[in-house]
Amino acid sequence: MATMLAIPLKKTYEVDLVKPLRNFIQNTFTQANPDDYNGALTEFNKLRNAMITKSVDKHESALEVLYRYHDQLVAIENKLPIAENQIRVQFKWRDAFDEGSFLAGKRTLAIASAAYEKVCMLFNIAALQSQIGSIQNFESDEGLKTAVKLFQQSCGILGHLKDIVLSHVQQEPTPDLNPDTLSSLSAVMLAQAQESIYRKATNDRMKDSMIAKVAYQCSELYADAMKLMQLGSIRDLWPRDWLATIVMKQAGFHAMAEYYQALVAQQTKSYGEEIARLQHAMELMNASQTRGGTTFCFRNEVGKLQRALESAKKDNDFIYHDKIPDLKSLPSIGKAAVAKASPVANPMSTKFADLFEKIVPLPVYEALSAFENRRNQISNMEIGRLKEGTALMNSVMASLNLPAALEDLSGAKVPQSVIDKAKQVQESGGIQLIESLMNNLPELLTRNREILDESLQSLDNEEKSDKQLREQFKEKWTRTPSQTLTKPMRDEAMKYKTILDTAIQADRIVRDKYEQNKMAISLLSKPPGELEKALPEAGNTGSLQSSPVVRELRQLCEEVETVKAEREVIETELKDAKFDMSSKFFGALAADGAINEETLSVNELDRVYSPLKQQVTDSIHRQETLLARVQNLNTEFTQAKSSNQSAAQREQLLKDLAAGFDHYMELKNNLEEGTKFYNDLTPLLVRLQTKINDFCFARKTEKEELMSDLQKQIANTPTQPPPSVPQYQGGPPAAATAQPTVPSSSPSAPPNYGGQPQQGQSSQPGQPGQPPQYGQPGHPGGYGGGWGAAPNAPNAPYPTNPAGGYPMPAMPGGYSSYNPYMQYPQQQPPQYGQGYQQPGGLPYPANPQGYPGQQQGYPGQQQGYPGQHPPYPQQGGYQYPGAPPYPQQPQYR
Repeated sequence: MATMLAIPLKKTYEVDLVKPLRNFIQNTFTQANPDDYNGALTEFNKLRNAMITKSVDKHESALEVLYRYHDQLVAIENKLPIAENQIRVQFKWRDAFDEGSFLAGKRTLAIASAAYEKVCMLFNIAALQSQIGSIQNFESDEGLKTAVKLFQQSCGILGHLKDIVLSHVQQEPTPDLNPDTLSSLSAVMLAQAQESIYRKATNDRMKDSMIAKVAYQCSELYADAMKLMQLGSIRDLWPRDWLATIVMKQAGFHAMAEYYQALVAQQTKSYGEEIARLQHAMELMNASQTRGGTTFCFRNEVGKLQRALESAKKDNDFIYHDKIPDLKSLPSIGKAAVAKASPVANPMSTKFADLFEKIVPLPVYEALSAFENRRNQISNMEIGRLKEGTALMNSVMASLNLPAALEDLSGAKVPQSVIDKAKQVQESGGIQLIESLMNNLPELLTRNREILDESLQSLDNEEKSDKQLREQFKEKWTRTPSQTLTKPMRDEAMKYKTILDTAIQADRIVRDKYEQNKMAISLLSKPPGELEKALPEAGNTGSLQSSPVVRELRQLCEEVETVKAEREVIETELKDAKFDMSSKFFGALAADGAINEETLSVNELDRVYSPLKQQVTDSIHRQETLLARVQNLNTEFTQAKSSNQSAAQREQLLKDLAAGFDHYMELKNNLEEGTKFYNDLTPLLVRLQTKINDFCFARKTEKEELMSDLQKQIANTPTQPPPSVPQYQGGPPAAATAQPTVPSSSPSAPPNYGGQPQQGQSSQPGQPGQPPQYGQPGHPGGYGGGWGAAPNAPNAPYPTNPAGGYPMPAMPGGYSSYNPYMQYPQQQPPQYGQGYQQPGGLPYPANPQGYPGQQQGYPGQQQGYPGQHPPYPQQGGYQYPGAPPYPQQPQYR
């Protein structure tokens, strides 16, 4: 019957995956609808719960559940990052070799990390593979093939874990995840895979030489496992029978290798070698049986070896008379390393389907976000150049009162361009719209500021609590400091704070601009009749209508409008430029495992935006030439007009109206952008607040669990023994307290009935007449043979014990048969003769037996005592009948 070792499973606890993952999807993937993933999130949560319950089933169907959950963890690695500073889900796992109860395990580790969860899952998959492999039918081909496959897969997973565990688990791992532990387990699994192959080879009756090599390799692999398991750091971790099984199998398979090699020698008629190998095999098998004890699994092979050795010796003695060579001169058996560690499959499950297939991997999503930022930066920069040029052109034209001056040659009517501008202002809402938008900005700003302040306050409170507990518990407070985890969130919050401060400055500039142009905007918001009354009348200059200066100036004004129209088209093209970066980023991630976003983005942006940027540059150069020509012609036009004071006032007001219109449109756009900015910023701040609140709640839960564990640890810590009771309070004498204390697990020492001085005896220590305290630790007659004398005792004939003697367990009822001074109230001293009786009438033999180290007696003595020395010189004191007297010992109080 094969004895295979099965790795115990790590145990874990249920967690809620739905809420934190849904919040992350809602807060991160702004274009995704979280409700679309409710089914996937619920299924993922059920999959983990099924993993917990199915782990106890030693069947390959249970492995399939573990495979699917592991594969899903790998699939969401780049999509839904579970970490302390991302999606905070606390995974708590217990050490596989912890023998404590499930609810009160001593060695547990909880980390908010999907990488830690994946490591623990790989360990459990390897453990369950070993358990299923160990219960296969090793008498059938199918069972052996399954066992070999599972042991090799388990070996590969454990070897893979050994390489990655320290990089995936940022804290000190539990002992079962120690790299030395994983190396040992991997070696055991490989040896068991080789053993399964050996058993298949014997079942298939392969050549003896091949079986010998397979068995010898099996012995070597068990020897490697034995060396690894006996490392000082992990030796005490293993279950009681594991090391015995490993060393038993190492010797046993070496013996079987020698046996099958002996059969090869028999076939080649090397009968002496056959006997030498069989003898060595018997020696190894006896050693295996001695080492293994109850785990020994080669009982059938022992009989086979014995019969083969007896037969070989008999044949050699009567027939062949071949010389038996020295064992060291025999050739090496050789090794056949058939078992190999299987690589970790990805995916492990053949039926795996990603529940979150629609979610873009986070590196791709982050690369797309970074690309959008670069794109917006370039687009906004070029659009800003266009708007800046247009604003300059509008201000120049307004300062020249063009084209209104060309339309106002009559000096009485409102120029048509002014009427059109006023109509446009009135249709867009007029001054009332500007005032309404400006009044709404402070409220929007206050709302966003409050959300941000509350978020920062929550982080501050959490960090303060963590610092207080860290100062209180010192090194026992093992969780990650808050300042390390909250840095990304604080950076994000400070970024928003900077944005809000910049927005406040922009709001102030907008308000100042409105105050400067309020009168002109108010006039443009009035009906045409009121606008005409507000304009002063001027002299008639109608004769200039057909002059070349006016015609050319009008043509230049039309060119100015054409430039503005062209810029609107360029702006639209900058905003609507199309890019297909998803495929490029996906391809880079698949090819290299990483995305060089900067290189890919810059190349694609240059390809699309370079022509548009050139158009912007050309438009600005054209504007400079155009404005220079307009200014020159306007100078000639101004000189040709007959000016008076009312005409100058009229022209100045027309200029103000033209500038007011431009500023109105600019203010309207600025305020609408500001309102949109604050409204768009609110959900971002709410997402940040939600993330911070979830983080603080998770940290609070983690804090409560850690404090609970610390409280249990403190409560279970044994306290120091109480101080000795002072003598004046009825405690033991000072000298007695110096003697070693009887352990709590041993019976209490017998009462010191010889403690009171008898008649004719001195109560002072070391004086004649004081009886020895037999039955007490450190005195002759103590149970177990301890001998010793009190410090500085005069004429002490006994060897001094520096420790003050040895603790002595009491006789039943507190009675010691070796203490002749022990007397009970109303009881006569015991009578010694051929036998004596204990109180209660129980007879004792004259020479009691059965105590460790007791002699049969010394010359002149009727009874022997444990550890008693030869007779001593006679001194004062009590003397047993027929025995030399004992020396008088001092008694300490």
